Amino acid sequence: MYDYIIAGAGPAGCVLAHRLTEDPQVKVLLIEAGGRDWHPLLAMPAGFAKMTKGIASWGWSTVPQKHMKDRVFWYTQAKVMGGGSSINAQIYTRGNRADYDAWAFEEHCSGWGYADVLSYFKRAEDNQKMANAYHGIGGPIGVRDPINPVPIDYAFIKAGQQAGMPYNPDFNGASQEGVGLYQVTIRNARRSSASKAYIDTIRNRRNLTVRTQTQCLQVLVENGRATGIVVRSHGATGNETLRADRDIIISSGAIGTPRLLQLSGIGPADELRALGIASVHHLPGVGKNLQDHLDLYTIGECSGDHTYDRVARPHRTLWAGLQYILFQKGPVASSLFETGGFATADPSARSPDIQFHLGLGSGIEAGVDRLKNPGVTINSAFLRPRSRGSVTLKSANPADAPLIDPNYWADPYDREISLKGLRMAMEILNQDAFKPFLLAQRMPNLDKLSDEDLIAYACHTAKTDHHPAGTCRMGHDDMAVVEPGTLKLRGLEGLRICDASIMPRLTSCNTNAPTVMIGEKGADLIRGLPPLPSVNLPN
Repeated sequence: MYDYIIAGAGPAGCVLAHRLTEDPQVKVLLIEAGGRDWHPLLAMPAGFAKMTKGIASWGWSTVPQKHMKDRVFWYTQAKVMGGGSSINAQIYTRGNRADYDAWAFEEHCSGWGYADVLSYFKRAEDNQKMANAYHGIGGPIGVRDPINPVPIDYAFIKAGQQAGMPYNPDFNGASQEGVGLYQVTIRNARRSSASKAYIDTIRNRRNLTVRTQTQCLQVLVENGRATGIVVRSHGATGNETLRADRDIIISSGAIGTPRLLQLSGIGPADELRALGIASVHHLPGVGKNLQDHLDLYTIGECSGDHTYDRVARPHRTLWAGLQYILFQKGPVASSLFETGGFATADPSARSPDIQFHLGLGSGIEAGVDRLKNPGVTINSAFLRPRSRGSVTLKSANPADAPLIDPNYWADPYDREISLKGLRMAMEILNQDAFKPFLLAQRMPNLDKLSDEDLIAYACHTAKTDHHPAGTCRMGHDDMAVVEPGTLKLRGLEGLRICDASIMPRLTSCNTNAPTVMIGEKGADLIRGLPPLPSVNLPN
């Protein structure tokens, strides 16, 4: 018997395990379907180049996207200790102040406004160079500037300014808008994942048990209360039932969490019965409200080795490895996406609605073409999509992949702003600052600039930004799944949710840091501790 069972060792699950076991009287079990984050590529910042291509992931894809010519998207979701924080590009962004104020005041999730959550961002953070109203030091997650930016990084920053964007030294400070270097979650030239920061540091706590290679199959509900969870370990011939005295906490992410709930009979009753699953608790919002950032990109051909495309050659790989081992520098110490920015495509937008990432190569991610010569990529993503998708079950068999439908471009506004963002990326790439580094823009072709051509290009090449959220959202209406003040599942005792699925609206940024924040705040809510003091900031 445990006090708490945490289903999923992603960013929020690792935080919860760390914080809940600070009380020595509490026994916690943390369960992860994947393995330990032992693979060397998981520690190396540049290992991200292999992550979207299958290492430590479930291997899922979307259903055909009907508003994008029935394209099926590869949909990387982590299956490893640390979850997305172990396989992402390590970019540390929190979003816009208005994101969280919208949660609190428009979605009526009291206690989740920016002034409320900033203290939890700071508690998690150990910033290399900043300690002020916006940044903390001494926290578990290492945050620093990129180790050795290359000249083309600074060319992007200059080009962005030439295109009319301001320089921004801190995207997580007073203003989000502008171009600059991202801070990254790296410590001592190694990835600072939630697993490394929150779990490896407490391995000696006797009140924490970690089980990997163990898949959660079903939450047990008895007399209106979640009492345990059914699991199967890798290689086992049968299932096992584990029980919790206080709470089952699901932290399996925006895809895994609604999937587990539905397999347990918790969700839209009619949909579950149609699959032969008995309805245990009717909750129509489970699996709905899926939001994700769709990524469009432009690629330029470089005039020389200005990026890292040729590092894969054997002699260069050897030298890069030696640089990393001996000096903690060089290509291996790069997250490959260290520069970017935030801009506004819709003049009426309340805050920046486009995010850029400069990729130091071509073909870095799965499904993205690699040029014959070295290339450079500018990704652009519309940050606040109006389209809403879903996560549903294909069958009652836990071995079947879920049906993931981001429903990209269902709202025409999303397509309009996405195309504006792509045009902005192309404009940046064609500024004077890039001329010493480029031969030409190669994707999309310069002679194809009509909206129709760009739509066709996007439908063929676009990818996910790996930021799903919202499928078990907080709120008080009939479609809400989680109570904002407790993270309890509405209508059931003994069951809570704590991960990116509870976001009522997707944040305007990469989602790792917001998910860690949710874990930090969620731990205090679960423990019944008073909230950290709100931060008073100028309007």
